[in-house]
Amino acid sequence: MYYERTIEPVIKKITETFPVLIVTGPRQVGKTTLLTRMAQKDRKIVSLDNPTIRAFAKSDPELFIQRYAPPVLIDEVQYAPELFDYIKIYVDREKQCGDFWLTGSQTFRMMKHVTESLAGRAGIVQMLGLSSSEVRGLHFSPFRVDVPELTRRMAQTAPMTLPEIFERIFRGSMPRLYENPDVDRAQYYESYLETYISRDIKDLSQVADETAFLNFMSAAAARTATNVNYEALANEIGISAPTAKHWLSVLVSSGIIALIQPYSNNALKRVIKAPRMYFLDTGLCAHLTRWSSAETLEAGAMSGEFFETWVVSEIYKSYLNAGQKPPLYFYRDSNKKEIDVIIYQDGTVFPVEIKKSSAPKNAVRNFSVLAPIEREPSEEDAFSGAVHLKTGIGTGAVVCMAPDLLPVDKKNWYVPAWVI
Repeated sequence: MYYERTIEPVIKKITETFPVLIVTGPRQVGKTTLLTRMAQKDRKIVSLDNPTIRAFAKSDPELFIQRYAPPVLIDEVQYAPELFDYIKIYVDREKQCGDFWLTGSQTFRMMKHVTESLAGRAGIVQMLGLSSSEVRGLHFSPFRVDVPELTRRMAQTAPMTLPEIFERIFRGSMPRLYENPDVDRAQYYESYLETYISRDIKDLSQVADETAFLNFMSAAAARTATNVNYEALANEIGISAPTAKHWLSVLVSSGIIALIQPYSNNALKRVIKAPRMYFLDTGLCAHLTRWSSAETLEAGAMSGEFFETWVVSEIYKSYLNAGQKPPLYFYRDSNKKEIDVIIYQDGTVFPVEIKKSSAPKNAVRNFSVLAPIEREPSEEDAFSGAVHLKTGIGTGAVVCMAPDLLPVDKKNWYVPAWVI
């Protein structure tokens, strides 16, 4: 069974406007499957996972492009960086949109060559695993705290119970696990980790100890939905803090983890500077932290962190699927007041709190910390000298297990988690 992907219109648009399309993202999220389905009959498809073809591409890149003349899809292109200069020469000469479709799972390696050779010639999209809406055959726009839009979603979306959501959290977002329900989930993720570390990580000279790196991934998974502390991560694994910082950057570049930065405004005092990290596939995160079932995960000590991770990853994917950079931040100050997510768009901040319960009380109490930045439509404010620090504060949301889209107060709403 194939699940239609929300990102398809973005790929079509880039194909119509750029000579080169680059789709990056973790292994096995469906990059090649999607592009193969979208390809016209005249587009050649070649994978550099094949060692013979890879050797050909590396030894004679010019002849390779003659043999696999555009339009062409080159899968795992990072294995032959020699191709990039010849792709540049070809597209500069032919000036034909959509000639090259390139995919790569080693983003940290590939993007260096892209910026050197294909700047201005390539449209780049990041692709992650299936979103919850894609699993249900729905294609929503990026998540915003927009009550009319959320009301429309409510009419299209069947409610999900907490056990159903945790089953989705536990299974994760890899298409293979949905296309074939008979696939053993634990074996799948074990194989996934082995492939990721042996194929993508082993090539990096800075990661000499594969076992230590796997332990690092498990330690990071146990800290999903928390602020990054490089010293604590390093001490747990027995590595240096700079090594922990580098290894975490590898996980971010691979699309395994997202770092959400703190919202910064000089009108807000004592805001901490450490980013917050989230695993982008909750199934992988659950496997690394050794949860054996959705039921034990829901009842376990990390259930709140996993629920928050799932909500943030769904919001994050909704922006990537529209070809947009996720405008997501969070707030935490030295008084330990927190706002889980801040969506910052068009000069307005939209605070979002995430709770596993159905009717969380006092969930919006920390939204008041944003009061110093709120723009007042008064003439006096315009001459106060701090107008540049002011911004709008939009509708707030509490994403939770509420049975319906309901108001918390005049400016904030309970939003059922299954409509994000």
